[in-house]
Amino acid sequence: MQPKKLYRSRTNRLICGVCGGLGEYMNVDPTIIRLLLALLCFTGTGIVAYIIAAIIIPDEY
Repeated sequence: MQPKKLYRSRTNRLICGVCGGLGEYMNVDPTIIRLLLALLCFTGTGIVAYIIAAIIIPDEY
């Protein structure tokens, strides 16, 4: 069994693929991840967290 790796999704992306990649990694619908991110954006930390994740998480090859 291969270990899971976190990548930004190429097939399930709207902006950078961070939510799609997190959804694939955790076996959760990416829409739920996007809704949670939208709620975090109201506090201001969600936007910063998304930008950092888009920079740090490698693109799926």
